[in-house]
Amino acid sequence: MLETAFIIEMITYLITGAIVGVAAGMLGIGGGLLIVPVLSTVFIHYLDTPEVVHLAIGTSLATIVITSFSSARAHHKHGAVRWDAFRLLTIGVLIGAFIGAWSSQFVASDLLGKIFGVLELLIAMNMLISFKPSPHRELPGLVGNTAAGTVIGSLSSLVGIGGGTLTTPYLVWNNISMHQAIATSTAVSLPVAVAGSIGYFMAGLGATDLPPLATGYIYWPAFFGIVLASYFTAPIGAKLAHQLPVKTLKRFFGVFLIILAIKMLFFTPN
Repeated sequence: MLETAFIIEMITYLITGAIVGVAAGMLGIGGGLLIVPVLSTVFIHYLDTPEVVHLAIGTSLATIVITSFSSARAHHKHGAVRWDAFRLLTIGVLIGAFIGAWSSQFVASDLLGKIFGVLELLIAMNMLISFKPSPHRELPGLVGNTAAGTVIGSLSSLVGIGGGTLTTPYLVWNNISMHQAIATSTAVSLPVAVAGSIGYFMAGLGATDLPPLATGYIYWPAFFGIVLASYFTAPIGAKLAHQLPVKTLKRFFGVFLIILAIKMLFFTPN
């Protein structure tokens, strides 16, 4: 019975990873918007721990390290990554991501889930309502981008979304084209995920009620199941991003995010 349950659990991770990889490459997201609600639901059924949201977010960030690397490499081959913007944001993103992840240990699991749900709703509304920036706006200098990166990194790592979902609107708002914003966001997700994973790993080391096969707030069976699939499907999503109408795709995805956000807002760990 336990073996059957574990097989079902692993199949769920593989399917999640396959979907996340395509979405990450196509929309410039790290995948946490999908991973966290799925893992929260799976963990509450299969793991005996009250730390389901923290584990879901920490594991999500760890998988995004691999997924974002794969999708960023694919976008780079299309020449779409704005590495100048990436460099301007990196310092702030690294600082913010570590602070956000490490401070998660002081936030209750149910509150963390609700914070995630609210942020997810805001991101969904941004995808559904396309605000047009002033044509004269452009990226600020190092100081401005470091401040923006710190906010993006801290919020992203706190709720485990990688950073792409916040970076893409920020870049578009500064008149970087949609395709370049998506491509650059996949690259920005990498430092967010690295610093965030380290922060969640360290924050969970003192927890005493974690399940076996977890180190800090990273649950390794879910990590390996997701990345085994997402690494190979992320380039597919990146290819689609350069072939399909991204605005239409973002609207469909926005509706899906609203559904997931509602689930997280009414989700209470037992």
